[in-house]
Amino acid sequence: MNQFKNFTKGFIKENPILVLVLGTCPTLATTSSSLNGLGMGIATTFVLIGSNSVISLLSNVIPDKVRIPAFVVIIASFVTIVDLLMQAYVPGLYDKLGIFIPLIVVNCIVLGRAEAYASKNSVWSSFIDGFGMGLGFTMALGILGAFREIVGSGSIFGYKFIPGDGILVFILAPGAFIALGYLIAIVNKIKKP
Repeated sequence: MNQFKNFTKGFIKENPILVLVLGTCPTLATTSSSLNGLGMGIATTFVLIGSNSVISLLSNVIPDKVRIPAFVVIIASFVTIVDLLMQAYVPGLYDKLGIFIPLIVVNCIVLGRAEAYASKNSVWSSFIDGFGMGLGFTMALGILGAFREIVGSGSIFGYKFIPGDGILVFILAPGAFIALGYLIAIVNKIKKP
């Protein structure tokens, strides 16, 4: 039962974007479409799962003096794997996400979970935590990207279903702030007793 709580806390209770408001730079920059949001979320989830598991496995071996640099090297290794896989198998998505894939290394969600959770818990618990937080991150990016794409261009996953143009501001950077603000407000309303 405790594992299930660790898995689901990333969805609403401790959602990295909608509650903790972490990782807003890639959130705002990559969610101009639902496909971009989901792609970034899946890439970050892979890095979270892998880095959490390895950091938990090595937590007793890594000296305290080099703990953070060691975490960054482990995270960077998984980001490199994601970067190369995306370049090889989804080059169109890779081109759209651009610099934000390598910047997963310094994403505060990934490093924060490594420090706060993975370094203090078992490998299985850290795997579950990374998977849950990653899914929460992916869910938030997917919802934000879908909302922006629907309102901004009248399409979802590139399929146009509303004729004409949408509200262009939602595809641009200011629309990301507006849409994220509304989503955070909705989550706060849901969480309020």
